[in-house]
Amino acid sequence: MSVTYTRRRAITVLAAAAGLPLLMRANGAEARLVRWEGTTLGAASTIQLYHKDAAKAQAAIDAALAELARLEAIFSVYRADSAISALNRDGAIAGAPAEFVELLTRALTLAELSDGVYDPTIQPVWQAYFRHFTAGSADEAGPSDAVLRDALALVDWRGVRVDAAAGRVAFDRPGMGLTLNSGAQGFITDRVAAVLRSHGFEQMLVDMGEPRALAAKPDGSAWRIGIADPADPTRAVTHLDVVDRCVSTSGGYGTVFDAQSRFTHLIDPRTGRTAPALAGVSVVAKTATQADGLSTAMLLAAPEKRQALLRAAGGERAIYVTPSGVVATVEA
Repeated sequence: MSVTYTRRRAITVLAAAAGLPLLMRANGAEARLVRWEGTTLGAASTIQLYHKDAAKAQAAIDAALAELARLEAIFSVYRADSAISALNRDGAIAGAPAEFVELLTRALTLAELSDGVYDPTIQPVWQAYFRHFTAGSADEAGPSDAVLRDALALVDWRGVRVDAAAGRVAFDRPGMGLTLNSGAQGFITDRVAAVLRSHGFEQMLVDMGEPRALAAKPDGSAWRIGIADPADPTRAVTHLDVVDRCVSTSGGYGTVFDAQSRFTHLIDPRTGRTAPALAGVSVVAKTATQADGLSTAMLLAAPEKRQALLRAAGGERAIYVTPSGVVATVEA
């Protein structure tokens, strides 16, 4: 049995499918769409920007990709040489990169705001599911209660010690583990956008796992972001027109552990049980760093606590979807 990866987020960029023109008029000159496609922390990623000088645009993208590579070397749990892998392996690191300390601090703040509904130390439970379903002849009922209980005993955001001045991060007890996947993609999106802006670009859509629109397109229109059907991520159930905003989406279907899609990568830190595969939530915020992580928390939060959490964490709107369409909207 194997784990099925699709996309962690439920976002589809509809521009190309809608027939977005490759050339637009801006200030009397032709602005050409320059597009890059790749991956960030395992998620499909794109950069779309307009400029009359395609060579200048490509140079800016090259600089942005260098920043992307640098940050992946800090946050990727798939790289043995990353800062986060060193922490998970050794239980402590010294001289951690400033970006690592910054994002971890944000993640721990979100954990506090959500009363632990979002917990970046969920990694031991994720590993328990991964080991179970990648083992030969895995029980379709999932990991045993005893295995989940032992893994959950290692989950507690309050057991992470951060000394920002020294760049030291440590766990309270052996066996703890950290993941910043619900957060790092948004953080990287914002950093890549900042590099592109430093090269003089304003009109762009940067998506390193969480799409962020900066300014409008050259014709003054908004960027159109589709929110995918959890049952068919190639089909949008609704769309948003955004300018100077990010849309971050979490859905259980992004990684499914079993053939029946009963066990997903979004795990409730309170119970060890996973979120349903056919539900998703999209959070709109000013930056990708604000929106990412919060979308995971909003999916797991109790309905009566959603608005307070959205407001406290800096989100503006949360849109809940199932294959039947939009089922709820929360405004901050």
